[in-house]
Amino acid sequence: MIKFISLASGSSGNCYYLELNGKGILIDAGIHVRQIKVGLGNAGLCFDNIMAVFVTHDHADHIKSLSSLGEKYHLPIYATKETHIGINRNYCTSPKLSGCVRYVEKLVATELFGFRLTPFEVPHDGSDNVGYFVEADGINLCFITDIGHITDIVKEYAEKANYLIVESNYDKNMLDMGRYPAFLKARISSPTGHLCNSETARFLTEIVNPDMHHIWLCHLSADNNHPEIALKTVEMAFRNVGLIIGKDVEVTPLKRTTPSLLYELV
Repeated sequence: MIKFISLASGSSGNCYYLELNGKGILIDAGIHVRQIKVGLGNAGLCFDNIMAVFVTHDHADHIKSLSSLGEKYHLPIYATKETHIGINRNYCTSPKLSGCVRYVEKLVATELFGFRLTPFEVPHDGSDNVGYFVEADGINLCFITDIGHITDIVKEYAEKANYLIVESNYDKNMLDMGRYPAFLKARISSPTGHLCNSETARFLTEIVNPDMHHIWLCHLSADNNHPEIALKTVEMAFRNVGLIIGKDVEVTPLKRTTPSLLYELV
């Protein structure tokens, strides 16, 4: 059994925790250490069980507490070489990472404490960008956050997942009619930006299968989306292909700034 909790999932910070047999890993650490400790503690989990951090890319909302976790708490920080360069160039990395640096390579698995993590490329505008396919205890999870469009490799890993965490960042109408300047709207909607609700919903109808138990919609925008809109978009797309949320598969939007429920994945 794997324990899973999202500690935060949004433009102000992203952090996810997985635990197997008392050993835990973080996927991204874009919130403060105190927030990680409180979120885990309130769920009955222990901060001291964190054994490592795996990073998807070098944007601040995914790396905010890496300096503390790596240099103060001496946790190994796993990322691609290009991402590590970007992390140490980022304004929020102080002190810079040194002894805690560990490298991953795309499509090469890293095995750690019963977890097997395979990073795969995703299109986004960080220094380098990966999703993670996680295998543990006979369970497959897939993390896909901050992605501008769906690629063949993304689809390949996503459709193998029993549990899927996937971006549903913005509602197109809200973005188009919203207050963001034109250059930012263009960046968000570009092929190296973020996924809108309708793109995510269409993608999910293509990959959902009887072995997929739960889908979490992650990285929802505070200004250009709402959990009910994201969920309704997926629900309507599923109904169009004869699928019902809650019967064929569970779908849950993750909270932006507060922890999710603690899930036990079997």
